[in-house]
Amino acid sequence: MTSPTGEQLMSTQAPAGSLLGLPGLIGNEPYTLTAIARNGAQLSFISRDEVTSLMRTDPLLALKMLQVLAAEVRSARHALSSL
Repeated sequence: MTSPTGEQLMSTQAPAGSLLGLPGLIGNEPYTLTAIARNGAQLSFISRDEVTSLMRTDPLLALKMLQVLAAEVRSARHALSSL
């Protein structure tokens, strides 16, 4: 994450199985953070329509996504409070 002036504010390493871009997907807005794949990374793209369909058919998946979003909010708040 960078400031409006381009200064890096925070960075993190996503563990295997991470969902990236979830806030943008759920909020139906562009995702504003950047990810850089390292050697050996395997990535998959899942469309908004596919995710919406999965969430409708599997409420536990929807709950897991909410838990991931809550963890991201906590992490961001913690990082910003330590600046």
